Amino acid sequence: MEDHRDVSGMKSLGTRLGALFSCILVSIGSLVAGESSKTPAVGDLAPPVTAKDQDGKEWSLKDALKKHLVLLYFYPKDDTPGCTKEACGFRDRIGDLQKQGVEVIGVSFDSAASHNKFISKYSLNFPLLVDTDGKIADAYGARMAGRNMARRVSFLINRDGKIAHVTDNMSADAHLTEMQEAIEKLKEK
Repeated sequence: MEDHRDVSGMKSLGTRLGALFSCILVSIGSLVAGESSKTPAVGDLAPPVTAKDQDGKEWSLKDALKKHLVLLYFYPKDDTPGCTKEACGFRDRIGDLQKQGVEVIGVSFDSAASHNKFISKYSLNFPLLVDTDGKIADAYGARMAGRNMARRVSFLINRDGKIAHVTDNMSADAHLTEMQEAIEKLKEK
């Protein structure tokens, strides 16, 4: 007569090993996914992005870096208080930024139509990239967890394609101040 306890014990062990293996696979998948959405740090190569702006004109980081430093900033939503303050701050400083060889580019999940209204309402004088699918935000680790919205994070990208400064702060004022200081430090070198 066969001992059924051994067979059921083996089945139980097999079930437990299968569950453990599944957990390991899920964990590895989460780690890999997390790495792809990690926010780049100072010294990292900036993810190469190409996207359309509010007018449907294609913009490429690679092409922009041939001529300028790039201040690529992500923000949550067009025409909201903090985002308006930040955009208007960059608008008001655009002359000085251009003299310093810096191109300002805004990015959010908003549509081209929303960007156009935002630009028109506040006389913004720089392009806003359309990232409705979040691919640019994901490349820069700028997506708010679980939302189709970017968090407020800015990257100053040197002409060699490396990130020179990152401001990751919800305060619009911090972005304006820190980016100006980072630009001045770069110019001193």
